[in-house]
Amino acid sequence: MGAARGFGVDIGGSGIKGCPVDLDAGKLVGDRIRVPTPQPSTPEAVADVVAGIVRDFDWTGPIGVTLPAVIKRGVAHSAANIDKSWIGTDAAALFAARLGLPLDQVTVLNDADAAGVAEVRYGRPDDQTGVVVLLTFGTGIGSALFLDGKLVPNTEFGHLEIDGHDAETRAAASAKEDEDLSWDQWAKRVTRYISGLENLIWPDLIIAGGGVSKKADKWLPLLDVRTEVVAAELRNDAGIVGAALAASRGVGL
Repeated sequence: MGAARGFGVDIGGSGIKGCPVDLDAGKLVGDRIRVPTPQPSTPEAVADVVAGIVRDFDWTGPIGVTLPAVIKRGVAHSAANIDKSWIGTDAAALFAARLGLPLDQVTVLNDADAAGVAEVRYGRPDDQTGVVVLLTFGTGIGSALFLDGKLVPNTEFGHLEIDGHDAETRAAASAKEDEDLSWDQWAKRVTRYISGLENLIWPDLIIAGGGVSKKADKWLPLLDVRTEVVAAELRNDAGIVGAALAASRGVGL
C-alpha cells in the first residue's frame, strides 16, 4: 500500500511554491516548483500561477493553499505582502473555480498557520506541549500559536508594535536583506521583537521558520531571549506540507 499523498501550494510575497506531499512522512515528493509572485499580486494573477503549478504535476485530488492573510471560511480578511484586492475575496471559491475542483476539495489557510500545523505534526515531540509559537521570517513575519498541539488560527504577531514600528518592518528577513544588516545587527532586532512577544503570551517554545531558518546556526545563537528558540524542522517546506495536510483533513479555517 502506497503512502498517502496530498498537494500543497504556499503563496508568499516573493514566490509561490507547490509540490505533492508524502503525508505519512511530512516530506515533499520530488522537487517543488517555485514561480515568482506576480506583480501586482492580484487574486486572478496569483490564481493563474497556482493553476499552472498544479497542472505541471498533473494533480487531480484535494489541494491546500496558503495565503499571507487572515483566512476565515476560505475568505481573506487581510493582505500582508500581497495585493490589497485580496481583502474580502473568497479565495477558496476562486481557486476551486480556476482549478475546476469542487469547493470542498480546496482548503485555504494562513501561511504561518500552515507551517505551524506541519511542524507540530511532523517536527519535534516538544512542539506538541504547552504554548508554542511558530514565527516565519521572510518578506514579513508570520505567526502560528498552539496550545498543546491545537492551533489558535489567524494570529498576527508579526504586526506587534515594537518601539513605535510594525515589528515586521524592522525584524523580517527582508529587512536584513534590504538594509544589508549583519547577522548580529539583525539578531538584535529579532531579540527586541521576541522579547515584546514574550511579555504578552509567555510561550514555552518558539519555532523559527521561513527561508532564513536554513541559516539558523548563524543567528539563533545570537538571540538573547528567555524562551527556547529552535529552527523549524521542515525549514521552508513547512507551508507546502501544512497546506497539504490541512486539505487532507478537510480543515476549513
